[in-house]
Amino acid sequence: MTTALIAEDEPILAATLAAALQRQWPGLSIVATCANGIEALAQAAALQPDVLFLDIKMPGKSGLEVAEELAEGWSGAAPFPQVVFVTAYDEFAVQAFEREAADYVLKPVSDERLARTVARLRQRLQAPAQGAAPGDASLEALAAQLRALGVPMAAPAAQRLTVIRAAVGNQVRMVPVADVVYFEAADKYVNVVTADSEVLIRMSLKELLPQLDEQLFWQVHRGTIVNSSSILSAVREEGGKMSLVLRGRAEKLRVSPLYAHLFRQM
Repeated sequence: MTTALIAEDEPILAATLAAALQRQWPGLSIVATCANGIEALAQAAALQPDVLFLDIKMPGKSGLEVAEELAEGWSGAAPFPQVVFVTAYDEFAVQAFEREAADYVLKPVSDERLARTVARLRQRLQAPAQGAAPGDASLEALAAQLRALGVPMAAPAAQRLTVIRAAVGNQVRMVPVADVVYFEAADKYVNVVTADSEVLIRMSLKELLPQLDEQLFWQVHRGTIVNSSSILSAVREEGGKMSLVLRGRAEKLRVSPLYAHLFRQM
């Protein structure tokens, strides 16, 4: 039996979507209905349903954040779920979904639109019978959806940083951006890692990203931006997970499945 999870903070809309799904897809079992993003992330990881219906705007975590964090932490023991975003977004965002052939349901739920989504989901879930890899395919579809919506959302182009100013004791250390191997989120700070040192700056990764040269600095995980010139190789490890071997550093960096497309062979 095909299983689904609904994440929607408005009880009436959640019940309406569940009823519409029962009409359109009688064989679908709704295993959980969650009222916020934190609960949705925990339940999705525990139950591993076949389909996720995620409200984009929820308390705790947005549907986009739930999808991204779930993908980054997915064990690979089961195929990654098909993701359908439930949205009240404007026409511009809907066009972004359509360009990437992504699945979405507009509020209020339309039976006609939901029927098309259900047909698409059922076709994708039958992929194993045609020799496809459902887990890889659904992760690819999710990555396309998030890229279409600009997730992580990039701010308008800002003046490019050339030097990082970091407080170290009673000094302000000047770190040339070109010397940075990677940036890593650390609570309310960002850890700036060079070949031979690390310093903290009080800034979020989201604030930092628009100030970096996107051709040189690549986001490879929700909490990591790497200097592409410092990447020696990308290694696919057991279980399909990918990590980066760096020049000048012994540690490896984990690559989220959502950013694995950056390391495909040219």
